[in-house]
Amino acid sequence: MKYVYNKLVRDKIPEEINKKSDRKANYRILDDNEYLKELDKKLFEEAHEFVEEHSTQELADLMEVIGAIMKANNISLDDVEVARNIKNEKKGKFENKIYLIDVEQDYADDREEKELNKEWRKNGN
Repeated sequence: MKYVYNKLVRDKIPEEINKKSDRKANYRILDDNEYLKELDKKLFEEAHEFVEEHSTQELADLMEVIGAIMKANNISLDDVEVARNIKNEKKGKFENKIYLIDVEQDYADDREEKELNKEWRKNGN
């Protein structure tokens, strides 16, 4: 029996699979561009798993992927904190539990159209 995954996995997964004599992990090392694309996919995978379980374990997995993305893009935690603080000052946080239903206006807004037509929104994510 063959189980096809075609996904980025943690570094020790092939080793764990190969510990059993009746199992063999087939894998390859990604180039930098492939790695970045697979990290993006992994981010969504881990986010979905967190939403399903809301567990500390799944949140840890999500943060591990975020850390790998930061490292691959040479982004420091300090950089992220600065950007987070700037955005919090400009737009606020998520503390007040505000849920935006809609926006009524008399004209078409390209920025709003772009936001509402993002690919991940179309897929029901």
